[in-house]
Amino acid sequence: MPMELTQSRIQKIWLPNDNRPALPRRSCGPQLANSPTVIVMVGLPARGKTYISKKLTRYLNWIGVPTKVFNVGEYRREAVKHYSSYDFFRPDNEEAMKVRRQCAMAALRDVKLYLTEEGGQIAVFDATNTTRERRGMILNFAKENGFKVFFIESVCNDPNVVATNVMEVKLSSPDYRDCNSTDAMEDFMKRINCYQASYQPLDPDDYDRELSLIKVIDVGRRFLVNRVQDHIQSRIVYYLMNIHVQPRTIYLCRHGESEFNLKGRIGGDSGLSNRGKKFAEALNKFVEEQNLKDLKIWTSQLKRTIQTAEALQLPYEQWKALNEIDAGVCEEMTYEEIRDQHPEEFALRDQDKYYYRYPSGESYQDLVQRLEPVIMELERQENVLVICHQAVMRCLLAYFLDKSADEMPYLKCPLHTVLKLTPVAYGCRVESISLNIEAVNTHRDRPEEAKKGPNPLMRRNSVTPLASPEPTKKPRINSFEEHVAVSSALPGCVPQEVPTQMPGQPLLGKACLT
Repeated sequence: MPMELTQSRIQKIWLPNDNRPALPRRSCGPQLANSPTVIVMVGLPARGKTYISKKLTRYLNWIGVPTKVFNVGEYRREAVKHYSSYDFFRPDNEEAMKVRRQCAMAALRDVKLYLTEEGGQIAVFDATNTTRERRGMILNFAKENGFKVFFIESVCNDPNVVATNVMEVKLSSPDYRDCNSTDAMEDFMKRINCYQASYQPLDPDDYDRELSLIKVIDVGRRFLVNRVQDHIQSRIVYYLMNIHVQPRTIYLCRHGESEFNLKGRIGGDSGLSNRGKKFAEALNKFVEEQNLKDLKIWTSQLKRTIQTAEALQLPYEQWKALNEIDAGVCEEMTYEEIRDQHPEEFALRDQDKYYYRYPSGESYQDLVQRLEPVIMELERQENVLVICHQAVMRCLLAYFLDKSADEMPYLKCPLHTVLKLTPVAYGCRVESISLNIEAVNTHRDRPEEAKKGPNPLMRRNSVTPLASPEPTKKPRINSFEEHVAVSSALPGCVPQEVPTQMPGQPLLGKACLT
């Protein structure tokens, strides 16, 4: 007999009417019918593995696939507090090899915990993994636990790019804090040579022909893809083939103040107010002052963004995907009218703004899926100005700044302000530029009730992406320093304890994918 269903009040989706207790959220994006996946990075040092790991993780979390990076280098720094020299990475240093293997095993234990108990769907195992022996160990681990494996190998043979990468690494790596630059550079090049001696690249034509993998060659100049197994692997490949490494600037702003903004009405297709028109003129002057080469301008298909772009006297492209969130039956209403005419909907949206779907309209979750092609094209472009709307701008900003689904609907995107995003190694630097034209404030803070968390009795089928950094880090492994053969200190360096993570540590630097 067909099961009775009840429609979720928040997401407007059908759920079994079986009175079972609330279930944990499983995913806020595509439901994966396949096994959890371990993405295994492969490549020599300074080839952008950590950069790719973090950027890919940011994308996957944004589309709603819970993903986390496990960087073996961080485990090694926790185990070995005092880095002395490249001798630690020599293949004939048996004690150090033992420590490095124990660090890898500790990271794999955490991978298993994340994928089996913490709701994760994808774990990125970020290490060099340059030998077949090490990759075989990971494959055995995955087989024992029922995980799929997808390899991403970053190959770069351009000496200029490698030299730039090494310069960026030696200036910011915790291993070389307070080191003499010349000595640090020399040590790092010797460290690369230690790996080079035993490096066994992936061989999709013979030895590794059964593996699922992508080789990213010379920072995206060429790709080699082998045995893509499922939908999520195909999306990973598509994403990696769309990102590039060229320096660029992305500008995000909302349209000028609209007539509906003045009246406190949401949605609709009203034109600009007088102050909105002044903002459009100020934006024109701002763009001229930036003196950007080949600037692309994108708008939605709504009147207020097009009027704003017209003032720039430059070509622009209209995207339907950039239209404001569809408020359904609440379109063109004020919040007071929604509260009076649809009190339950008003309360439900405040309860869970990301997942809440307007009747006959959209949720922020829907909007993220709609904006994915925009993100892909932004990654392909160089300098772009996007003139959009409040909810749309929040979604785009959440992608670039790695904000969670819980934070996204409350990001502040005021009218008549331009956000200048400059991609850097592990994210984006953001600068807020007010054009000094007054406008109404359309931001609504998170209600106090919502800050207490979601209703525990409400049945869910999704999870907030694990995009933001963990607030605290528990010790993952015991110190292995007693196992390490003490090497002579690097000239000009003072050995010291280093933190487990250095925010903003670049890997590919100016030459990296951003």
